[in-house]
Amino acid sequence: MKKIIVIGAGAAGLMAAVKAAENGADVILLEKMKRVGKKMLITGKGRCNITNTASVPELIKNMIGNGSFLNSAIRAFDNEDVVTFFNELGLVTKVERGGRVFPESDKAADVVGTMLRQLHRLGVKIETEMAVKRILVEDGRAVGIESMSGALYKSDAVILAAGGASYPGTGSSGDGYTMAEAIGHSIVPLRPSLIPLETEEEWVKGTQGLSLRNVRVTALADGKKIGEEFGEMLFSHFGVTGPIILSLSRVVADALNQGQFVELVINLKPALTPETLDKRIQRDFEKFIRKQLKNSLHDLLPSKLIQPVMDLSYLDGEKEIHQITKEERLRLLDTLQHLTLTVTKTRPLAEAIVTAGGVETKQISPKTMESKLVKGLYFAGEVIDIDGYTGGFNLQAAFSTGAAAGQYAVWND
Repeated sequence: MKKIIVIGAGAAGLMAAVKAAENGADVILLEKMKRVGKKMLITGKGRCNITNTASVPELIKNMIGNGSFLNSAIRAFDNEDVVTFFNELGLVTKVERGGRVFPESDKAADVVGTMLRQLHRLGVKIETEMAVKRILVEDGRAVGIESMSGALYKSDAVILAAGGASYPGTGSSGDGYTMAEAIGHSIVPLRPSLIPLETEEEWVKGTQGLSLRNVRVTALADGKKIGEEFGEMLFSHFGVTGPIILSLSRVVADALNQGQFVELVINLKPALTPETLDKRIQRDFEKFIRKQLKNSLHDLLPSKLIQPVMDLSYLDGEKEIHQITKEERLRLLDTLQHLTLTVTKTRPLAEAIVTAGGVETKQISPKTMESKLVKGLYFAGEVIDIDGYTGGFNLQAAFSTGAAAGQYAVWND
């Protein structure tokens, strides 16, 4: 019976351990935290968005960091396989807007619990509060690990699924990269992928907590468009966050790293052409013709945005509507469709939902997840240089790479 060590009990490590055990291996799962699946417990706002119903090409397209590398792994264990896996183990799932798949209970703990029960049924030995110091390599082959306490664990194969460098409180502190690098693997520089953005403008602080739906945000780097998203965003005391900001954050982070000047242009009324919006503003102005401007914009804007929009349009809020000139009205229109923020930096890497960068994909077999440098060493999940948008894509990648690593660690010689 093959002996397999899995380092890290996040989504990828849990799946790798299950698949290795299902294929007849004697599996030890090592986790440095007190409990397994800590990062899974906070994903999807504590609900755990396990995958997405998109087609396989769409799944790969939404993995913006090296999605093509995942082609084999995702096709071998795709989103339907993930849903079937959990359903057969008794976890009922549901599909929400955007094809996002959640447990019907809305509890991430049920996803982790389902995997844990299967591991116990399969006889997998789980050791928590067990930090790994290094992977043992002899004659170009992984033969086990040494723990931080100096204990040696021998095995026929090692699966490294130690996560990224974001949310260190969940155990993802980047030590997997150190272990991989120590035995010859190249690490693509780490940077945040899904992360809130800090902005320069002072007025943003006064809008803290304001959520905007159905807006379009365009990211510009040195004046050139680098990305665009439609949907929901949120203002915070430091800047902006929310689904569409997170989706844009990777290209923004890359541009900032290159020293480019980055702006976000928010179209608050993307469904309207400038001409249609102008007519809408004129109708509102007619309705409130004897009121002051500051008391006439509540139909157009959330309260927290009225003063900033007036300031950015160089408009006097005390002025009565019938005194507003056409030029002033057109300045208001322009601001409504081009509300611009200057991005100064991303939030710290530790706050990123996903880490971009990691173990160089060219040094890993895309089918088996085995290292091309060290026999018997396999990789799974975020430790690899892969990352995707929000919506279940990153967990799908974790499950697919975990399944491949778990199976081939048993099947390969």
